[in-house]
Amino acid sequence: MSDFWILLTGSLVAACCGIVGVFLVLRKMAMIGDAISHSVMPGIVIAFLISGSRDSLLMMFAALAFGLLTTFLIGMFQRSGIQSDASIGVVFTALFAIGVILVSLFARQVHLDQDAILYGEIAFVHWNLWEIGGVNLGPKAVWLLGVTLLIIGLVIGLFYKQFKLCAFDPALAAAIGIPVALFHYLLMGLVSMATVSSFESVGAILVVGMLIIPASTAYLLTDRLGVMIALSIVVGVVSTFIGYGASIVLDASIAGCIIVAAGLLFVATFLLSPSHGLVSRKLRQRKLAAEAASGTRTA
Repeated sequence: MSDFWILLTGSLVAACCGIVGVFLVLRKMAMIGDAISHSVMPGIVIAFLISGSRDSLLMMFAALAFGLLTTFLIGMFQRSGIQSDASIGVVFTALFAIGVILVSLFARQVHLDQDAILYGEIAFVHWNLWEIGGVNLGPKAVWLLGVTLLIIGLVIGLFYKQFKLCAFDPALAAAIGIPVALFHYLLMGLVSMATVSSFESVGAILVVGMLIIPASTAYLLTDRLGVMIALSIVVGVVSTFIGYGASIVLDASIAGCIIVAAGLLFVATFLLSPSHGLVSRKLRQRKLAAEAASGTRTA
């Protein structure tokens, strides 16, 4: 039964991250996911200190608040003339360092350390159960990720056209009256939710891989947004099954194997994609060169 819960949890993480990851890749904001995954740590620690529990909704809201704060600060620094990569580096390292200090000062005696937040352990997901009135409802992580996926799906579904236009042509979106800044922060909120919900299963660093790699793979396979989102989810889920199988054979980290599997799928797509693959481009170039040479000889 543990295999089922591990695969279900990994698939839910892949779906949550796959949807929002597509928009991050399209908007060239891939490293924003990395920044958010680190900078929410102070919010998690502060919420724990207030509530005394790691399972409180306060922790989720605090993490969301710090995720949005991260986005705001990065944008503010960029508007002030600081380069994008420098802005991201300054904000997420500073906020993450604050979180590390808070943990070392106030949460040394509890399982709220940097390794737990960064790396996670999906193998333990079926031990943290949700029980109501003595009835076992399954792992808490599955419920949390399920609710997160539902919210992400509803928000993206309701405002699909707005998100699509903001991703491809924000200037046009602003010109026709779409509040681009609002949808930007809404997307960042969804990214924060996906990141925080995945802490207990795969950890923050590996969430970055699930946010970016499947979406990047899908980007190489299609130019249609709807198909890209679907492919991103499929790639993430397939990576989960392949990675879990590899982890059993190798007796290695499950989450690590999942991300390596996703990376291998990306490399295969990068080489063999019909439209953008390296091999396909080389074959087309050779064909064009051969046709040009043939035309020259004929002339």
